[in-house]
Amino acid sequence: IIQDRIIIVANQLPVKAKRRPDNKGWSFSWDDDSLLLQLKDGLPEEMEVLYVGSLKVDVDPSEQDDVSQLLLDRFKCVPAFLPPDILTKFYHGFCKQHLWPLFHYMLPFSANHGGRFYRSLWEAYVAANKIFSQRVIEVINPEDDYVWIHDYHLMVLPTFLRRRFNRLRMGFFLHSPFPSSEIYRTLPVREEILKALLNSDLIGFHTFDYARHFLSCCSRMLGLEYQSKRGYIGVEYYGRTIGIKIMPVGIHMAQIESVLRLADKEWRVGELKQQFEGKTVLLGVDDMDVFKGVNLKLLAMEQMLKQHPKWQGRAVLVQIANPARGRGQDLEEIQAEITASCKRINETFGQPGYEPIVFIDRPVSLSERVAYYSVAECVVVTAVRDGMNLTPYEYIVCRQGVSESESSSESSGSKKSMLVVSEFIGCSPSLSGAIRVNPWNIETTAEAMNEAISMADAEKQLRHEKHYRYVSSHDVAFWSRSFFQDMERTCKDHFRRRCWGIGLSFGFRVVALDPNFRKLSIDHIVSVYLRSKNRAILLDYDGTVMPQTSHNKTPSSEVISIINTLSSDIKNTVFVVSGRGRDSLAQWFSPCKKLGIAAEHGYFMRWSANDNWEVCGQNSEFGWKEIAEPVMKLYTEATDGSSIETKESALVWHHRDADPGFGSSQAKEMLDHLESVLANEPVTVKSGQFIVEVKPQV
Repeated sequence: IIQDRIIIVANQLPVKAKRRPDNKGWSFSWDDDSLLLQLKDGLPEEMEVLYVGSLKVDVDPSEQDDVSQLLLDRFKCVPAFLPPDILTKFYHGFCKQHLWPLFHYMLPFSANHGGRFYRSLWEAYVAANKIFSQRVIEVINPEDDYVWIHDYHLMVLPTFLRRRFNRLRMGFFLHSPFPSSEIYRTLPVREEILKALLNSDLIGFHTFDYARHFLSCCSRMLGLEYQSKRGYIGVEYYGRTIGIKIMPVGIHMAQIESVLRLADKEWRVGELKQQFEGKTVLLGVDDMDVFKGVNLKLLAMEQMLKQHPKWQGRAVLVQIANPARGRGQDLEEIQAEITASCKRINETFGQPGYEPIVFIDRPVSLSERVAYYSVAECVVVTAVRDGMNLTPYEYIVCRQGVSESESSSESSGSKKSMLVVSEFIGCSPSLSGAIRVNPWNIETTAEAMNEAISMADAEKQLRHEKHYRYVSSHDVAFWSRSFFQDMERTCKDHFRRRCWGIGLSFGFRVVALDPNFRKLSIDHIVSVYLRSKNRAILLDYDGTVMPQTSHNKTPSSEVISIINTLSSDIKNTVFVVSGRGRDSLAQWFSPCKKLGIAAEHGYFMRWSANDNWEVCGQNSEFGWKEIAEPVMKLYTEATDGSSIETKESALVWHHRDADPGFGSSQAKEMLDHLESVLANEPVTVKSGQFIVEVKPQV
């Protein structure tokens, strides 16, 4: 049998590239820090894993074929080479200057704060995603392979792949936050990206908040509602159910523990212990970008030293800042601000042999980071937005230490760690023992830092144990295993379904139908039509004879002429069947003398313009209207955009133009209200698409 494979697609391959010393070609090695490499631990053991992504280095076009072959043979990696102009506009342009700020809640109010939307950058993003899709298509077996796409760089890739392979099993995981619909709605290509993501079978997010924002966008922009069945969330989209997965990523325990063993043997831990002897170390480890709130942390440290002078000379904040990945004016401003704060705080509170802020702005290896974790009493994360942030997880594992090193004096004591974390980061909900802060509030963050380092050891220990149990069991393998199992479950009916791809460009989607579904054949209808002696033709009005969106509901002369042609054939009986009132329909179709009309869903009926109206309901008692109408009026006043339609046989409350969320919750409330006040009346109350209707029982 053919073994299932998985193709993992991300912006960057999990390999490091170096120029050979003789400058002839390249040498490659696995990047052990890459999440894409680590997630293999959670996939079935016998499963083959292929990677598609770009390299961090420029490879000359003349070498690209050799490099591709080498990477495929040795690493099962397929490199996507992006032309330099596309790369700059795609990565530094659309991804880093537009999507990244927007997904972290930064709107481009002025041209130099958060990048403005430029169509040419979006076109480069689409072109880059297309290049990635071509690399995937070169190696895929569509019937046997799973595809797992990672992160915001490749959000339109699902459309390119789904267009080629209707039944492809495909998942997408977003590693950044997904912003509130109020923010996301400002994106000029909002529908294109949403529809592209919905071409996946499973969409994963770190937290419920991110998933909720995504679902809210689907509801507000595309009118799609989600259902929860047995704990799984699904969005119905043209007959397909797209699974929504909420699962925060974890760390690679084995990697951190092996680095820990080495760090233990090395001099660095001992050296740091000596350097900070008698001091209480608070530690920050952040990428240098505008959302990490590094300056807010420095200001909180300054506030703590002011409010609690006992820490002057004793508490030290070590801040490690990894080099920036983005560029731009915002970043330069933040860096200048941080430098100024460090200088000011150290000048104010520094003493001989004591500096309250130790700022490290150079690349720091994992083993050196581990050494700092080992000596820190508390880790502080004050990011104003962050997709996940695994710093607290790494810290907890380092403070636990490794079992082999139990002999050393320090680790024989009980393990403890403390965390002060921003409530705006993805890992915050998972760390129930951390002190959560609003990083914008300098005073409360300062108090939290003081509380963390002043807390009794027994309490620190209990919190540490709880966190360690969570972090060690919810590691990166747990995350990838869980995502893959959900992908299998979501896709299990793929090959039983009948699928059609419809729509152009980013409007493309796959319509999935039951295996017993038969598509209507126009040729077949025509031949049966021509052979038959008696034909009944029933036409709906809104959305069939007239476009749903049209404000002018009068039928066009073309429609009138088609209906006249059909009804003039003696073999045909033609009816318009509608929920609309008899007067409007009679007026609109006055030129169609032979047309039958069933108005108000058949409550009133006439066979032709010369016939009288027949009433099909038994009930001519309309006293119930006096009870229902005041209730409907109450809700209409309270719900902006709603209206009441008074028919002869029914009352209808419309909320199509109201806020979608508020309108539907008011409709549910009204349904209950009307059912209770009309319980003894001969009517039925029902809700439909954007309506609540009261009509006589038939």
